[in-house]
Amino acid sequence: MELTLMLCLPRDAETAHVTRDVLDAALKVLGCTPGTRSDIALALGEACANVIQHAHPGDEYEVRIHIIDRRCVIEVVDTGHGFDAITLEQAARSPEATAEHGRGLQIINALADNLQIANRRVQGAIVRFEIPLQWEAESAGSHLTTGIETPV
Repeated sequence: MELTLMLCLPRDAETAHVTRDVLDAALKVLGCTPGTRSDIALALGEACANVIQHAHPGDEYEVRIHIIDRRCVIEVVDTGHGFDAITLEQAARSPEATAEHGRGLQIINALADNLQIANRRVQGAIVRFEIPLQWEAESAGSHLTTGIETPV
């Protein structure tokens, strides 16, 4: 089974919930477990917030979702000029214990596999991660998956 979704959205805080809701609806129909859907929604929300808050000004961003058998690969792409050097440096460090912000990438890293941040100066930045999918017994997802991991 392979399912690909792509959303092109305005860089506005209100759009983060749209991406979470669209992906959650697709995963629910396929029979993904509630716990897995919750982890994906949290990680996706953090990735969208990161682009909305920290990327250089631009009109929109993209969310690319690839569901392939038992994996969900998510890419959140800033279509502007990418993150500045300070943001990438800050992402590599843990925030202060009393900081109110700055934990988004650490949250994604805790929930997901293979977190990658690519900064493409002219084409924007990409936050990419993968989350293994767990299907409910006898769900559409469990019947449609082959069990073979296919790289994206």
